[in-house]
Amino acid sequence: MRAKLLPVITAISIAITAPSAYAKSCGGGFNSFVSGLKKEAIAKGHSKATVNQFFASVRQDPKTIRADRAQGVFQKDFISFSRALISQGRINSGRKNAKRYANVFNRIQSQYGINRGVLLAFWAFETDYGAVQGNFNTLNSLVTLAHDCRRPELFRPQVFAALSLFEQGDFSPTKTKGAWAGEIGMVQMLPADILASGVDGDGDGHVRLKTSAPDALMTGAHMLSSLGWAPNQPWLQEVVVPKNLDWSKTGLNTQLSTASWAKLGVKARSGSLAKGLNASIILPMGRKGPAFLAYPNFRVYFEWNQSFTYVTTAAYFATRLEGAPVYNAGKPTPALSGSQMKSLQKKLAARGYDVGKIDGILGAKTRTAIQKEQIRLGLPADAWPTSALLKKL
Repeated sequence: MRAKLLPVITAISIAITAPSAYAKSCGGGFNSFVSGLKKEAIAKGHSKATVNQFFASVRQDPKTIRADRAQGVFQKDFISFSRALISQGRINSGRKNAKRYANVFNRIQSQYGINRGVLLAFWAFETDYGAVQGNFNTLNSLVTLAHDCRRPELFRPQVFAALSLFEQGDFSPTKTKGAWAGEIGMVQMLPADILASGVDGDGDGHVRLKTSAPDALMTGAHMLSSLGWAPNQPWLQEVVVPKNLDWSKTGLNTQLSTASWAKLGVKARSGSLAKGLNASIILPMGRKGPAFLAYPNFRVYFEWNQSFTYVTTAAYFATRLEGAPVYNAGKPTPALSGSQMKSLQKKLAARGYDVGKIDGILGAKTRTAIQKEQIRLGLPADAWPTSALLKKL
């Protein structure tokens, strides 16, 4: 599952041409559009016979467009969202898969320095450990989305990446299926990311993320590494924070050394704080809710997904799979309703803040604006929207 701001855990590791250039080559008649793709593919060096074979079965897919238009956004708060995604069944399955593929995870730890919990969490949330990978014809979805003029700069290059995978024997125009947005396999990756990070984990000479867990896990690890994952370092840790903490220091915009946080009274809820690293305190539901120390690796998650709630949930679930206790939910101040959040965003925008789209979603820009207004108004600056803040504005 993923926030469909872009596909759920999707890293765009392709070189992006200016959107205006792609806008000139999208839309129009679908058959003419496909003819244009063929000409471009041949110009890129692909043989005419291969190109014709690759595009022979392509069809426009109305279901893909409907799925794109109907995509949801994360309106649930962290506690509600994490409780919905993290079940005992997923934890049990994660532990079984950790044992089943112990050799693969040992290789990943040795080669990339990435803990098994991190990949298990992605695997669980994306496809329930491979059980639900999507039933959309991938080529049809990619070409349909490239033809549509909403985001051609993302999807047109993916068509040619899929063509390269086809030439390698790792993509079928008629049989490869996945998510509506063109993601393939157990950890849901776009063709360009598979090309860039694909690893033959089982040694059969192919990278097949749909049927080979070793391929999927090794490829996911390689991609995380390429995105900047620091080997053998933590990513998230639950902490206990003092009630008199300077809340304006919380949030991803502020990083302090763990030694500095310790001097301010921050303690690990279990274990101890990592030494020699900078980190941020994140309060997904304000100062009265759960508190976490976000290490540098936490930021890599945003290369996969742009939703703060999803990222925090995925990172937290990874710690659970590594043995961390259930977080202390605390007693957070009730969240604003969707209409109240929109009203708050409008008030913040009227004061000159860039909160992005007025959508009722507590995103990064809205959090930053809230914290600045809390500081101005003398309220606890924990970036959590409350009815008290709404009234003061």
